[in-house]
Amino acid sequence: MCRWLAYSGDPLLIEDLIYRPAHSLVDQSLRARLGVETTNGDGFGIGWYADTPTHEPAIFRSIGPAWSDRNLRELAGSVRTRLCFAHIRASTGTAVQQTNCHPFRHGQWLWMHNGAVVGWSKVKRDLMFAVDPSLFPFIEGSTDSEVMFYLALTFGLREDPPGAVARMAHLVEQVGFSHDIPNPMQMTVATSDGERIWAFRYSTQRASRTLFVSADARTLWNLYPDHDIVRKFSADARLIVSEPVLDLEGAWQELPESSYLCVQPGDDDIAPFEPKG
Repeated sequence: MCRWLAYSGDPLLIEDLIYRPAHSLVDQSLRARLGVETTNGDGFGIGWYADTPTHEPAIFRSIGPAWSDRNLRELAGSVRTRLCFAHIRASTGTAVQQTNCHPFRHGQWLWMHNGAVVGWSKVKRDLMFAVDPSLFPFIEGSTDSEVMFYLALTFGLREDPPGAVARMAHLVEQVGFSHDIPNPMQMTVATSDGERIWAFRYSTQRASRTLFVSADARTLWNLYPDHDIVRKFSADARLIVSEPVLDLEGAWQELPESSYLCVQPGDDDIAPFEPKG
């Protein structure tokens, strides 16, 4: 499947997030420990927000593997960001092409996904026809992940992210069941409007891919005061990852099965997640 990372906090160089940790996301593109595949070399992408009034994110995506991309290394060493998404891809069957690389963007929103809509070839017509006609022209690729994004937008992502993702997951399951697919949905998803990050962990069979969030920065400072990356975290910094990028005891909390996390100013929020019509 895939591996991904989301960061929120004071601006950091992107290389501090995806290259410098001992088990960085770029390292995971070759040597993932907790994923279905060890290698995630079917493209990559990063999306980041600058401090602009529109909050529209920039994206850089490529079909090559992250471990050997010189342009990614150059960009990562030059760009600082307060909110960043990064994704390495292992295709579940759709083409290796730039428009299928994550993260996906629409206006100020970013979206990335690890998992699959099972039986995609059987259900994609029904699901694509459920996308709002005004949004349909913006779909560029052929992945289940991008259609999930535009379904969530159709169902109100901009007003109610948890509710919209729950309605999207419900539709995917109902369409899958109608095609005799017993476990249609497998997802860890991150989405952001540039101010907050929502991360979801859910699968129909209740055996979801792994997802972790870093401990609060003060805890990390107390545990590892001399760690060069931990020292750079601001008080409100958070990392959400498919698998830990730092082998530091006490640094990570696994999100519970069927739950979602909202990283926002003030206290973060973890709540149960269930699809709903």
